[in-house]
Amino acid sequence: QVQLVESGGGLVQAGGSLRLSCAASGRTFSSYHMGWFRRAPGKEREFVAAITRSGGSTAYADSVKGRFTISRDNAKNTVYLQMNTLKPEDTAVYYCAATATTWAVVRSRDQYGYWGQGTQVTVSS
Repeated sequence: QVQLVESGGGLVQAGGSLRLSCAASGRTFSSYHMGWFRRAPGKEREFVAAITRSGGSTAYADSVKGRFTISRDNAKNTVYLQMNTLKPEDTAVYYCAATATTWAVVRSRDQYGYWGQGTQVTVSS
């Protein structure tokens, strides 16, 4: 079992920045690839970013590439999502998730067995 708790969401103006954190407890954090997903009102939950167990590789959705950065600190059992140049269309509930499956499928939400409760990010225009 892995328990995940997100924090760092809030209200920010377009062009601003936020840093989300996801603290993990339970089984060995470094055993999991970690991902961030988001769900905007009326839309499906979509992939945002993922990072390998060691932190050596990352993946991003095209919509956030160059603006968002995922990182992790295995000593602190925490994964981060630095979000810069935020846009109103980034408004969503953001979730972190953990998967023990292969890196090849990390963009698929169905591959993640553990989820946090989500944190709201609202970007005003």
